[in-house]
Amino acid sequence: CVPAVPPVHLDKVRISSLFGLRSDPFMKTPKMHTGVDFVGKTGEPIYASGNGKVVEVSFNFFGYGKEVIIDHGFGYKTRYAHLNTIDVKEGDIVERGQKIGGMGNSGRSTGTHLHYEVMYKGNRVNPSNYFSRDMKGEEFLSIVKSNNSGEA
Repeated sequence: CVPAVPPVHLDKVRISSLFGLRSDPFMKTPKMHTGVDFVGKTGEPIYASGNGKVVEVSFNFFGYGKEVIIDHGFGYKTRYAHLNTIDVKEGDIVERGQKIGGMGNSGRSTGTHLHYEVMYKGNRVNPSNYFSRDMKGEEFLSIVKSNNSGEA
């Protein structure tokens, strides 16, 4: 149930913003950033970081744009926001490493990226505590390929 796999192929993206207090890119004032932002190309595949059920697929022009929320059970949920495309629907059961969408620039966003959040028992917690930044290359691809018919 723990969302332990990175939501993106770490060899193909870079982290642009970590969890914590930062300068809001629009207001230029200090604000809590409740996730990790990964910058990559439009359409870069986004993967479920753990097994679960898709409980929300939505669009908010002034917020997270196109987003997916997965309930992993035992109090864990993850949010994947600012997507370009969404490949799942509410009620879908997904497996760790399954492609759920493509990276985008939807909603209140300054450029193409994935905003990724981990929520535990209703609280947003630091996603960096749940995935290894060293999970790259063949290790990551073996997880993704097993859940996407060879697509990576």
